[in-house]
Amino acid sequence: FKMREPHMCTVLCRITLDAKTAKQFKEKIDDEYRVNMILDNLPLVVPVRRLDQDSSTVYQLGYHVGLKGQYSGSKEEKYFIHNHLAFTVKYHRDPQTDSARIVGFEVKPYSIKHEYEGKWNEKSRLTTCDPHNKRTVVNSNTPQEVEAKKEIIFTYDVEYQESDVKWASRWDAYLLMNDDQIHWFSIVNSLMIVLFLSGMVAMIMLRTLYRDISRYNELETQEEAQEETGWKLVHGDVFRPPSNSDLLCVYVGTGVQFLGMVLVTMIFAVFGFLSPSNRGGLMTAMLLLWVFMGIFAGYASARLYKMFKGAEWKKLAFRTACMFPGIVFAIFFVLNAIIWGQKSSGAVPFGTMFALVLMWFGISVPLVFVGGYVGFKKPAIEDPVKTNKIPRQIPEQAWYMNPTFSILIGGILPFGAVFIELFFILTSIWLNQFYYIFGFLFLVFIILLITCAEITIVLCYFQLCSEDYLWWWRSYLTSGSSALYLFLYATFYFFTKLEITKLVSGLLYFGYMLIASYAFFVLTGTIGFYACFWFTRLIYSSVKID
Repeated sequence: FKMREPHMCTVLCRITLDAKTAKQFKEKIDDEYRVNMILDNLPLVVPVRRLDQDSSTVYQLGYHVGLKGQYSGSKEEKYFIHNHLAFTVKYHRDPQTDSARIVGFEVKPYSIKHEYEGKWNEKSRLTTCDPHNKRTVVNSNTPQEVEAKKEIIFTYDVEYQESDVKWASRWDAYLLMNDDQIHWFSIVNSLMIVLFLSGMVAMIMLRTLYRDISRYNELETQEEAQEETGWKLVHGDVFRPPSNSDLLCVYVGTGVQFLGMVLVTMIFAVFGFLSPSNRGGLMTAMLLLWVFMGIFAGYASARLYKMFKGAEWKKLAFRTACMFPGIVFAIFFVLNAIIWGQKSSGAVPFGTMFALVLMWFGISVPLVFVGGYVGFKKPAIEDPVKTNKIPRQIPEQAWYMNPTFSILIGGILPFGAVFIELFFILTSIWLNQFYYIFGFLFLVFIILLITCAEITIVLCYFQLCSEDYLWWWRSYLTSGSSALYLFLYATFYFFTKLEITKLVSGLLYFGYMLIASYAFFVLTGTIGFYACFWFTRLIYSSVKID
């Protein structure tokens, strides 16, 4: 392309298909592959008129390789290739200097069987598309079939259109938002859940705790002191370190690292530092932040570890630094090997993989150790009440207080709060659309934090009231179980919205959704755990215990 020099019917090349190429083209047309191009960092779009009331134009990224159709009167399905592209480059002219900047890049693809006179040579003129005879391609009425031994001539037009769009706002057309109301509906829906839970938490705090605490503190004089019920009975066991406490520390540390990464990424995104025009900006930012948040992971896990009377902080720091990234990296490596085996250009090159490993072991691991060292040097967190030597027996629990049941119930509400926004995120990832509505996402994320904290506190309180003091792991898993629902929803989405038939594509989808669900588990679990940790310390520190 030469700026502001239009072309008509430029012949690009002429090829004759062999059987193999024809078969490949047919497969690509069957699978609805699109061709993507970039001009001055703007992706190529095909304007498509919407058929609903406002008949607005939406932009589809890239144009389809071809299309399937039948000739009128015949039943046989044929494959046609888009071999003529009519490009429109929109530019914004600066009136002072008369220089111009590109603000739009559109294409209309056509399929046309080109014809020419005599034998083909470099100077042949097409009879089907000739600017001198005012013949241009405006429809696909005589389409070009894809069959072996057929020749295809590829041609293109370039036209330039002056546009009022300024260069700074040239992305706006790509990011047109059509469903604000759905997002607002999702926010309102989530806020209802939050209000309901906040009401429950407030009731528990006020009614129960204040009544209980005042009653307990009066009881000391009376005989009834021997017949206490509820959460106060387990005060001697509630801060007993759980089984597998090291693993809990590792997961809590990882969750803090993840929470830090997500929060900072979101804040950057909300202020518009990560626009889609900066390719891969979001991914790069997240990876770098993840690596540097390692210091908080080490600190959080070491503090908790010291409270559990742990001694080997180096071992713990190493596990914190390697466990979550190790599992994710393993899944990612397998997926990448699969893509690589398919000879896809989407595979991550070896050099990049090596750089990732270097970042992990060169920056992240040392930072986790630094954080662990600082956290372990600090004095241990004191328990508000003393722990008995001998664990008390846990009475028989009602069926609804069964750990599995209450953990599964706990995950429903946090998932319910985010699930509409989740639909948009999945659509933008898997159906190749832009996702940039970070303001909404940030609101939803805050709602998710509150929901996780509140549902865990409510269920933890019920659990302590029925004299079951094993709350450490349960608080983590209660809100973390929303990741299970996330994965189930992703499976449902796969079967209802996506038309993926190839095994490799399916494996990729589930592999990536597994990584996403695992990350979500770590994030929500940690929020639930810290909410409970704060809650139990609060209620037990406000009670007089002989």
